Amino acid sequence: MAGKPYYTPNNYAMKNSVGYLMRMCTNLVLPQMEALFQDQELTFSQWTTLVALHDGRITNPGDLAQNICHDAGSLTRLVDQMVERGLVTRSRSETDRRSVTLSLTPRGSSLVEALAPKVVDFWNELLSGFSHAEVDTLISLLTRLVLTADGTPGRKSRLMISGVPVSKPVFMGKSARPAKLRKAS
Repeated sequence: MAGKPYYTPNNYAMKNSVGYLMRMCTNLVLPQMEALFQDQELTFSQWTTLVALHDGRITNPGDLAQNICHDAGSLTRLVDQMVERGLVTRSRSETDRRSVTLSLTPRGSSLVEALAPKVVDFWNELLSGFSHAEVDTLISLLTRLVLTADGTPGRKSRLMISGVPVSKPVFMGKSARPAKLRKAS
């Protein structure tokens, strides 16, 4: 762990503020991601929702809202739209009527898989000036920062990123690395 604090009142400025740089990155990338979906039958928010549900680890509205950074009200409207369009199913538990389970329909899953190359191409272009090691480091550091920021003593994190090995992300049920580079678990 680090000893001496990184920032002091004398060295803290926008140019070296982690928060400012993360916010600027989000503000610059989000409109570009939304533009990717202008000619598609999904919005970027709908895509994000479908991707979050795709691997089956997120199944309830609370975890979904936490992981895609939506409030409960806007998430309910978003899910309602996708249920109407046949992309998502919503079912209630027979033992606890308060418990709702969300899952993708085959059509929703097909859309995720059909649009994934467009998103992958976007990120590969944006990250083309970085080595694979630098991208792995960036992902690792951002993951640590997110988990640290989410860490509330005595509360288990609902973020699903903590269950995915950082340097070997899994997308669409397949490892992002070639088979010969994968380590046995």
